[in-house]
Amino acid sequence: MKQEKLKIGIIGCGGIANGKHMPGLAKLDNVEMVAFCDLNLAKAEKAAAQYGATDARSYDDYRELLEKEELDVVHVCTPNSSHAEITIASLEAGLHVMCEKPMAKTAVEARAMVAAAQKSGKKLTIGYQNRFRNDSQYLQAVCRRGDLGEIYLAKAKAIRRRAVPTWGVFLDEEKQGGGPLIDIGTHALDLTLWMMDNYRPKYAVGTVYHKLNKRENAANAWGPWDPKKFQVEDSAFGFIVMEDGSTIILESSWALNTLQEGEARTFLYGTEGGADMEDGLRINGEEFGRLYSKKPSLDAGGVAFYDGKRESEADREMRLWIESVVQDKEPLVLPEQALVVTEILEAIYDSAKSGKPVYFKDGRKLD
Repeated sequence: MKQEKLKIGIIGCGGIANGKHMPGLAKLDNVEMVAFCDLNLAKAEKAAAQYGATDARSYDDYRELLEKEELDVVHVCTPNSSHAEITIASLEAGLHVMCEKPMAKTAVEARAMVAAAQKSGKKLTIGYQNRFRNDSQYLQAVCRRGDLGEIYLAKAKAIRRRAVPTWGVFLDEEKQGGGPLIDIGTHALDLTLWMMDNYRPKYAVGTVYHKLNKRENAANAWGPWDPKKFQVEDSAFGFIVMEDGSTIILESSWALNTLQEGEARTFLYGTEGGADMEDGLRINGEEFGRLYSKKPSLDAGGVAFYDGKRESEADREMRLWIESVVQDKEPLVLPEQALVVTEILEAIYDSAKSGKPVYFKDGRKLD
């Protein structure tokens, strides 16, 4: 890899680009954002002015950006329906790609993305930032060391009581492919599969609900939603059995009458111990004939007036992704792993429509 700064293009300059990608990349000394694209050109120009290099350029067509710019890396931060199209075009242009989650709107599109990455020889990763949290990193090390033994049951939870995103295209089924399941359920499922290191589903059963989304003037964190625009589900649930017999229960909602809220949480049950994210990270087990539970301290510091170096999961995600490109090593989130997440999410939606289980072969949904 050449020593000068990596040249990065940002495609999609909306909320996730401004909230995570661009601020994180701006903290790195070995990159520069030189091109910005958004269907709303004003958004691209604003991003270029705030985060871009001195001569950064703005576009409203990603094809023009790919044609005119000499880049190393592209970040795809667009609605789900365009993830595959833009990612594949960028890979074919010889660029490394970070694409926001979920990998794609459909499993077919996600498979095409993996194939394009393999053919191009370029790196592709998906923006599952919850893997980069301190508690997730700690728990993953615990799982890899074998402290929990065989993890045969898990729960993946992404539950909001009333937090329906009312901006952008979140409520548009055509552009997003679904609601809370594909939006935040995807994070919880990715986290759980990663902890289990198990990417071979056997079958999935799902239910999808439209129980609260047609209510007028509903209580909501971002103000009442418009029932006419709320095309996606308000909650969805899945039951996944893996080839080795282990089971995952997936729960997701934007609006649910519950007091048990929490996003991107995993609960693991193994032969030697268990872990949960119910009240911070807790690990439990049996030792010397006694039951134990422990709650590791995940804060930096320990010295008066000094909290240590705090790095957010978003900043860590950007840093480690760029390191994988510079050092030519695998990114933490592999596209093949993200593909299985998409396969399972689509199977849950399909099962909810048909009322039947959806089966897999070699991690791929049987159509």
